Amino acid sequence: MTERYETVIGGRTLSFETGKLAGQADGAVLARYGDTVVLATVVASRTVREGIDFFPLRVDFEERLYAAGKIPGGFFRREGRPSELATLTCRLTDRPIRPLFPKGFRNEVQVMITALSADQENEPDVLAMNAASAALVISDIPWAGPIGAVRIGYIDDQFVVNPFEAAFKDSRMNLTVAGTRDAILMVEAGASEVSERLMLEALRLAHDSIQDIIAVQEQMRDAIGKPKREVTVHKVDETVRQAVLARVGDRLAFALRQPDKATRSAEVNALNQEMLDAFSETFEAQEVREVLDEEGKRQVRADILDRAQRPDGRALDQIRPISCEVGILPRTHGTGLFTRGETQALTIATLGTPRDEQKVDGLGLTDTKRYMHHYNFPPYSTGEARPVRSPSRRDIGHGALAERALLPVLPSEEQFPYTLRLVTEILSSNGSSSMASVCGSTLSLMDAGVPIKAPVAGVAMGLIIEDGRHQILTDIQGLEDHLGDMDFKVAGTQEGITALQMDIKVAGITLEILERALEQARVGRLFILDKMLTAIPQAREKLSPYAPRLLRIKIDPEKIGAVIGPGGKMIRAIQEETHTKIDIDDDGTVTIASIDGVGGDMALQKVKALTEEVEAGKIYLGTVKRLMDFGAFVEILPGQEGLVRIGELADYYVNNVEDVVKVGDEIMVMVIEIDHMGRVNLSRRAVLEGRTAPTEPSGQDDRSRPRDDRGRGDRSHDDRSRSDRRPRRRPQNDR
Repeated sequence: MTERYETVIGGRTLSFETGKLAGQADGAVLARYGDTVVLATVVASRTVREGIDFFPLRVDFEERLYAAGKIPGGFFRREGRPSELATLTCRLTDRPIRPLFPKGFRNEVQVMITALSADQENEPDVLAMNAASAALVISDIPWAGPIGAVRIGYIDDQFVVNPFEAAFKDSRMNLTVAGTRDAILMVEAGASEVSERLMLEALRLAHDSIQDIIAVQEQMRDAIGKPKREVTVHKVDETVRQAVLARVGDRLAFALRQPDKATRSAEVNALNQEMLDAFSETFEAQEVREVLDEEGKRQVRADILDRAQRPDGRALDQIRPISCEVGILPRTHGTGLFTRGETQALTIATLGTPRDEQKVDGLGLTDTKRYMHHYNFPPYSTGEARPVRSPSRRDIGHGALAERALLPVLPSEEQFPYTLRLVTEILSSNGSSSMASVCGSTLSLMDAGVPIKAPVAGVAMGLIIEDGRHQILTDIQGLEDHLGDMDFKVAGTQEGITALQMDIKVAGITLEILERALEQARVGRLFILDKMLTAIPQAREKLSPYAPRLLRIKIDPEKIGAVIGPGGKMIRAIQEETHTKIDIDDDGTVTIASIDGVGGDMALQKVKALTEEVEAGKIYLGTVKRLMDFGAFVEILPGQEGLVRIGELADYYVNNVEDVVKVGDEIMVMVIEIDHMGRVNLSRRAVLEGRTAPTEPSGQDDRSRPRDDRGRGDRSHDDRSRSDRRPRRRPQNDR
């Protein structure tokens, strides 16, 4: 039997329906918001796979283009690997639901969300989080939900809950928040330099707004939820724990307090190996490792909470040593090397033409991107040797975060028409590599001469919370991230925040903790910005000599055909002659790309000549194309000719046209008239006499050419296409 539950969020109905679809899943919910519909299903294995020492949760978002009435591109015309949007939606959903599974739960769990309908007004990612929560709530899988999720915009100085997708172009904020009834679990945001105070207000509104979503799921759970299954939660045997701890003593705490990562890792690894060898015949190796990991975590957390002592000896709000360099690669368009402690990021900026834009094949309104940021995390950055495969979800997520952080400060396409691609190579990693990529990207953009509005820096904040006590850490390193309870990344300019991302491992944190973390991050961000500006105070005034030069001109869209020519003949000829690339948009915007300015200027003049309108009074350098006994036809623009009558060829009496000009001659002429039929009359005499404006020619043919014996003057303008006059026929009665 179908059950339906609904509530109103942001003025629109959010509904959850179950009992009709996917009956064999442990939980299945069809969620609808507007005309956007997703199906969320959850399944958990009944047994634990042998050798699993972690919680194997997998979240998949299946993006079906039929949902928006689209057919996929490519040869096969079917969906392939997940798009960037699908990958980011998986991460958005995973992050708030993961902390609510029981500690030690190791059954495989798969959450699969399929987008069935997309109205391109209500984005499917927030709906996916709510649908996944509802499916888990009514299933028999142990889980401490529900959660709710909303998106907050800030439009015309007003907060808006779940704005339509198109409205975000006018919003100063794009904030996604997920949480439980009592706390916030996940934050993801892009913003246009908003203050910490404004961001905190948005977080409060978001948490208030999710309460109705949580309430309707609790109603579902009470009415139709399955009893939660009994599961065996993994725990280390106490005998093993006591034996290992007795032998290791305080040596593990000493090893973990070494300030250098390499020394610390070497000592911890040596101690682990000693324990494994000592208990190899007594206990399972995995159990020994778990005891050591748990004890290491307890020691680090106790040092921070009880003594405010971090593993590397820093103060809680202290940032590691920073160094910045630019321009270190000779042939790239821009480079920035940012080093903070043992984390090092090299970002390379490449400037491209409009044709280099990325085509986006997805459910949203956006179909192209002119700015891309790609993040690479090679194994050598952590001293490992492993296969290098396609970008992971983490790589894609970190790249998207850095992209979001810099987007608000990029110049508009009208101001800077380049396509931008940034690639961050993490050369060494010990925490906060995503924020290092933000800093390196700012340096590379400034080195490339991109006129950004303001430099952006990023810092990662950590949290240790236990038994009502907590400590907030600035610029966390890898060990603090691994053993801590929060990874809160904040990026922004001197004026405000441009991006946020928060992951936590506990069942939520309060707004009071977030407020303190935001303020501590602001201080850290300003410190980092000062260090970056010592390397390059402002964007370079000139682009790299290896970057393309772009010129733009707007032409009448009806003239596009003249520039392209039959079968593209004209535009290909211009590109080959000037060694340029030319792109033409449907609105008549012509973009010319060249490596040197000379070729670009030449191509620009040719495009202008093909599209320019003849103006009365303007002087042109024209080429003589045809000679007649009454004047010369001169091409003043490509494909546009005008007539210079014999009386306008010179400032003296002319008997024959051939006495003044020949075919192929270039002469300066003024447009003295464009008649009602669009025919152009030219004058060379006006240029020679130094006229500044066209004047009506008066008796020009009487002065320059004698009348014949019948009193006829020069041939009329209508006879331009004829070389001879036809004889007049006499009436019959004149014989």
